Amino acid sequence: MSKIELKSKILKKNESIAEDIRAELNSNGLWCMNLIGSPGSGKTTLLEKTMPLLSKKGRCGVIEGDVKTDYDMKRIAALNIPTVQIETSGSCHLSSEMIKNVLPNFSLEELDFLVIENVGNLICPVAYDLGEDQRLIVVSITEGDEKPLKYPAAFVSADVLVVTKADLEPYVDASVKKMVDNAKSINRNITVFVTSAKTGEGIDSLTGYFSEAFSAKVE
Repeated sequence: MSKIELKSKILKKNESIAEDIRAELNSNGLWCMNLIGSPGSGKTTLLEKTMPLLSKKGRCGVIEGDVKTDYDMKRIAALNIPTVQIETSGSCHLSSEMIKNVLPNFSLEELDFLVIENVGNLICPVAYDLGEDQRLIVVSITEGDEKPLKYPAAFVSADVLVVTKADLEPYVDASVKKMVDNAKSINRNITVFVTSAKTGEGIDSLTGYFSEAFSAKVE
């Protein structure tokens, strides 16, 4: 019982801070996306492909979460996009308190889009609201089309599913259609994009979705 109570208190505090973050971002007219996915699913590569295009439509900022190193942050910063690193030093997820602590590193009034790349994990990050407008789940076809069935909580909580590495479908024992069907069986309202960083498939459509979501928020 004590363990359950402790977890409840932690999540309650996280939700309270997340609401403060959401209010601050809203006051600055900022649209925020929380990216969740397994290690190697292609989250950072997806940002490398979409952020330069999105930057033509509005001003972008990125928060990179990793257990160790600032490797991914350097990849995004190389695109001349304001980027802040959160190194969790062992924690398997980002918390709203971590996000709150790094927000002063941005000039929020000068941004339109804020994207948070969470720590590579399909379990721990799911329970933690970060003050985002939408949550995006990234899954590569190489992970197997059964992924939504194995991690249902992640897909139930998500607004958007991005299937990455679609160009590798012919070489793996997995089906993009079956993955999407499995995801839809858990969350019928999830919006789906099938992408390939190598061929460019789906990148323009996904970027357009980000832009439209921002426009709908500020209207």
